[in-house]
Amino acid sequence: MWRSCWAWPGGSSTRGDALIVDRAVYRDGVRHECGDLGGDLVALRSAPGNDFLWIGLKDPTDKEFAEVNDELGLHPLAVEDAVSGRQRVKVERYGSTIFAALKTLAYLDETSDIETGEIMIFVGERFVVTVRRGDVAPLGPVRKIMEADPERLAEDGPAGVLHKILDTVVDTYLEIDLEVAADLDDIEEAVFGSNDTAHSGSIYRLKREVLEFRRAAAPLGQPVSWLAGETGPITSTELRLRFRDVSDHLLRVTDHIETYERLLTDIFNAHLAQISIQQNNDMRKISAWVAIAAVPTMVAGIYGMNFDEMPELHWDFGYPLVLALMALICGLLYRAFKRSGWL
Repeated sequence: MWRSCWAWPGGSSTRGDALIVDRAVYRDGVRHECGDLGGDLVALRSAPGNDFLWIGLKDPTDKEFAEVNDELGLHPLAVEDAVSGRQRVKVERYGSTIFAALKTLAYLDETSDIETGEIMIFVGERFVVTVRRGDVAPLGPVRKIMEADPERLAEDGPAGVLHKILDTVVDTYLEIDLEVAADLDDIEEAVFGSNDTAHSGSIYRLKREVLEFRRAAAPLGQPVSWLAGETGPITSTELRLRFRDVSDHLLRVTDHIETYERLLTDIFNAHLAQISIQQNNDMRKISAWVAIAAVPTMVAGIYGMNFDEMPELHWDFGYPLVLALMALICGLLYRAFKRSGWL
């Protein structure tokens, strides 16, 4: 059985098969090395205050996670979600443990795509377990920020870790919101500008990215409101206020996402309408030129049938007269099509 969880602060190591990204005991908000997992938990639960253990895992398997769960006794359904991954965004309560599944996002400037990852968080009595899937949004910077303020860390305890991770994830959503808004402005300019340089594929791709953004942010609204409410599991009034601030930021993001979805739908329809109009204009031009070309073609066809008995053939001015007549008719047709907007 895996028992020891020592490591260098902020480092990554393995013990047995389990990949431990980071782990530490926080006493009075100060980081300490983690010794025996079971012994540390017993000592923490019998001590006053909000001292707790924080274990960070990355992409664990069933066997790897079981070695940690042997001492923590997490709910099997929550463990199954954490190990299998690809969960819907949610925050649930299993007895005295809060389980949160979050989508982490990262905006790629090179391709304007949104990369998605996952974070599962277990917050229980004197412990926090974070399970990260993918390489998006590592939690090392979050630890360092919290460790820089030991007074607040000691006051908030494990629930403060949940708040800080949620706050960091939602702040990332705010940054992606600005990037998506800029991409939307570029597409609007391309579609409705003087030179239509938009492509249906770019509009559809941004619509897919907004949909991915919505799947990450929209389902999180109600759980965060629950954490900020008096009926939720958070007992600290100050911490509930901070969860409420996260909820406000999240609502702003979700409102913007709904606006982006409507605008992209309207832009896409407008772009298709522009394509249809352009195709109609092209067909009218083609039809007009075909009608103009039909006149000399018809006349030339008639005089190209090699008849001997045609008065114009024996008249000195017949050939130039026919050419002038064809030019006149073509000129009149061109003028008529030009005035009607076909050319």
